Amino acid sequence: MTTLLVTAGDGPAECRQAVAHILNRMEQEAEGLALTIDRTNARHGPQSAVVLIDGESAEDFAQTWIGTIQWRMQSQLRKNHKRANWFVGVFRLDTPTDGPTTIHAQDVTFSTLRSGGPGGQHQNTTDSAVRAVHGPTGLTVVVREARSQHRNKALALTRLQALADARTMAAADRDKASRNHLHRQLERGNPIRRFEGPRFTEVRQ
Repeated sequence: MTTLLVTAGDGPAECRQAVAHILNRMEQEAEGLALTIDRTNARHGPQSAVVLIDGESAEDFAQTWIGTIQWRMQSQLRKNHKRANWFVGVFRLDTPTDGPTTIHAQDVTFSTLRSGGPGGQHQNTTDSAVRAVHGPTGLTVVVREARSQHRNKALALTRLQALADARTMAAADRDKASRNHLHRQLERGNPIRRFEGPRFTEVRQ
């Protein structure tokens, strides 16, 4: 499992809009992978989000995003604002094996749903997919790739724990003022990918 932090750093609301666009784009591109996103809802978009990627091509997928992402778009929030380039950082998170939040099955509410999403003719069409919500933290995951509901529940618990650990690591980085944490390492230049316009259209380099 690969864990990424998508962050607007100390950027303005337009950068949070870019974060929201990136998360949506990741979901579109993650066909065949299990993608779980923990994002805090906020006006205009989240300041940061933790992304879990699971599957054989998880590392290859992550490598297409790690680095600085540029969005060229005239501000829709501030009339006549001259700046039109907004930057977001995507970093790898090395999550700890043990975090202060331990996910216990008794604190998780499971509900079943019919499987959907990518997969074509191989997509599971039974009601074995599960949504798992951890009551104390509000973390939520949807797992649908296994044909067994029992297996999907086990995977859901694993991913909830991974999200909790990743959230802890991201918070620790934000709080460590004595070192350059990830949110301040965002390089405003040399982007790995570029997008432009309200439809977040990629500009091929």
